Amino acid sequence: MTDGPEDSRPENERRAAAREKARQLRTTQQRKDRRNRLFLSGGIVVGALAIIAVVVIIIVTAIRPTVPGPKNMASDGVVVGAGLKVQPTPSLSADASPIPTTPDASGSVVNIRVYVDYLCALCGDFQRTNAEQLEPLVKDGAVTMEVHPIAILTSHSNGTRYSLRSANAAACVANYSPNSFWNFNNSLFENQPKEGSSGLTDAQLKDRVSASGAKSTSSIDSCIDDGTYKNWVTDASDRALAGPIPNSSVKKLTIAPLVLVNGKQYTGSLKSASDFKAFVLQAQGDSYSTSTPSPSPSPSAG
Repeated sequence: MTDGPEDSRPENERRAAAREKARQLRTTQQRKDRRNRLFLSGGIVVGALAIIAVVVIIIVTAIRPTVPGPKNMASDGVVVGAGLKVQPTPSLSADASPIPTTPDASGSVVNIRVYVDYLCALCGDFQRTNAEQLEPLVKDGAVTMEVHPIAILTSHSNGTRYSLRSANAAACVANYSPNSFWNFNNSLFENQPKEGSSGLTDAQLKDRVSASGAKSTSSIDSCIDDGTYKNWVTDASDRALAGPIPNSSVKKLTIAPLVLVNGKQYTGSLKSASDFKAFVLQAQGDSYSTSTPSPSPSPSAG
């Protein structure tokens, strides 16, 4: 009994058919091999291009253009004094270290220094609570207000990078129209965007520049569009986060707003104007007592 029908073809035909089948199998396998090699090489090329793209992004991000910092912000902050005028300082080169503001030696002028992110809700609370009582004091020359715009909430605005853009706008105003800085700074806390929102658009920032009475608005508008001082803002923010904070005992920025009065950190309520006023008066008294020599004791009667 056989397992199946025998192939009745002549042996030569069977061999030829076997050879043809083997050839077809080899051809099919060769095609598969070529496709695999193409897929492999294509994958390698795509992977290599992806790696190159990542490296380029890292290099471009790491190498920041050497744009000088804004004028009137040599300390990384804007100092507003008598008449709400900004104390002028030169533009520093991109690799220069900031120059801390020299405290008033007599102790008669209080220096209030604030580090603010324009998206920071607590920064807004402090500004809106105290702006009204601070403005006449600054205007009369009893107080200097030194504002340090920083960007630590850049990733908290739906990808619009509002913290960075608004701080850049503040630097643009300080550079081109410094004496409108006080009004512009206040305007950024009026109807302040909420954390997590997209913030103001560049067009809306320009509207607030114009409403603040700024001059050279075309230059400021271009500065906002170009993001001229974005790298400077990032560097200034990094310096504050790394510390130390000049003319104070604060090692580094850990919270916003950071409020310093004659170098002493205010940790009271950000929504109590009376609490902050009391702290200012206390700091002023402390500074005055340490800067005024004690009278020499009268000779005792012999």
